[in-house]
Amino acid sequence: MSHDFAGVLLAIHIAREASAPMEELDAARLIEGVGIEGDRYATARGTYSDKPHADRQVTLIEMEALDAVERDYGVRLAPHESRRNLTTAGVPLNHLVGREFRVGDVVLVGGRLNVPCQYLEDLLGKKVFKPLIHRSGLNCRIVKGGTVRPGDRIVPA
Repeated sequence: MSHDFAGVLLAIHIAREASAPMEELDAARLIEGVGIEGDRYATARGTYSDKPHADRQVTLIEMEALDAVERDYGVRLAPHESRRNLTTAGVPLNHLVGREFRVGDVVLVGGRLNVPCQYLEDLLGKKVFKPLIHRSGLNCRIVKGGTVRPGDRIVPA
């Protein structure tokens, strides 16, 4: 199976603390081994910060997955509502576990697939738990930091 792809970064979101609204950014600094500057998981203020995991430095979700949730379940989920940091298009996230890839000049390694949680459903007041199974995104480690912006290309490293 080929893992060649060329995708694009559509949006960047962070939350400054647990349950806080997601803010859309025009650019973000990804700090190697830490996370996204200002994000709740980089500052240990996230819902799951008491269970730290190296793969939770940055989270990604495919726009295609959000579109599929709406198509298959009739649930509209905007990128910021996914509570993932980076929204992508044209990137096969489920195939990137254990693989390095670039977002602009930043290098990430896919750590583990994200799983939907009841917390997200409760926070949004939308029935998203079941629709997001197997399409809830990818948790990554930052192996080479830098600044990313919407429009940056996403390619294998």
